[in-house]
Amino acid sequence: MKTTSPRVPSLDILVPYFGSVLLIVGGSFFFPQILGFAYLAQQLQIASFLGLLALGATLVILLGHIDLSVPWVLGGAAILSTSLAGSGDPALIALAIPAALIFGALVGVINGFGVAVLRIPSMVWTLAINAMLLGVAVLNTGGFNPKGEASTTMIWLATAKLAGIPVAFAVWMVFTLAMAVLLKKSGFGRYLSAIGYNEKATFLSGVSTPSVIFAAFAIAGVCSAMGGVLLAGYANQAYQSMGDPFLLPTIAAVVIGGTSILGGRGSLVGTVGGVLFITLLTSILSVMQISDAWRNIIFGVIIIAMLLLQTLRRKAA
Repeated sequence: MKTTSPRVPSLDILVPYFGSVLLIVGGSFFFPQILGFAYLAQQLQIASFLGLLALGATLVILLGHIDLSVPWVLGGAAILSTSLAGSGDPALIALAIPAALIFGALVGVINGFGVAVLRIPSMVWTLAINAMLLGVAVLNTGGFNPKGEASTTMIWLATAKLAGIPVAFAVWMVFTLAMAVLLKKSGFGRYLSAIGYNEKATFLSGVSTPSVIFAAFAIAGVCSAMGGVLLAGYANQAYQSMGDPFLLPTIAAVVIGGTSILGGRGSLVGTVGGVLFITLLTSILSVMQISDAWRNIIFGVIIIAMLLLQTLRRKAA
């Protein structure tokens, strides 16, 4: 079967970048410091946390599925890594980041099992997994903020700068480039897109669709866990519900980047642009002292608008 790699028209890719430029230019009239290098570098640092989450979410959405377990994969990885790092045992401290990434991969495999083997809708299954992770965290901490602290490595990855560029941004770009190579140079990328278009036809063509789904959810789990590690390093601690504010912006960034919520069409380059747009928008709304409630409303409106636009484009094609 002939398959296509996950691409979108160049216009869809450029839209969030144009939007980001407009936000910077427009915001500079009210807040001139937006044009400063220090401010933009800080935004790249903050964007890195969301960017890792959106990177994994892009793979899942390319399949035509959605992962709602992102908040507590992030939170669980942060709690696990800070607990190990705060133990004082050098061996456990060294395992803090690897253990968090293994945790993310494991949750991703569980998500893949529910979707690929049990055939439960991804929205329902991953939401249930997210609730279960929340319950486990509450049982483990008694409802209080977890004990522990970030390791020196975690703090360095999240807050350090090299030649003025945040290390966290470099981590995000390394993950993105590695994923881009995987999608471009292997059959995995073509199969992702093909499953998003028509899973049954892809399976009948001889592709092991469950394996692809397992891999996509596992990679998404690793990306969410790495986002949790960086966020814990940035805050020097883990705390309850630290991942909750990231779910809606993650989906918004992927959709704004041109990835079809129905699967089969998308781009990592577009997702990067979507993340930058959402980060800048959030920052400007924060400077303008817009409440979290209105920010969520704005993100929801953006997602709906992009879905409507995608629907109209699909009908016109």
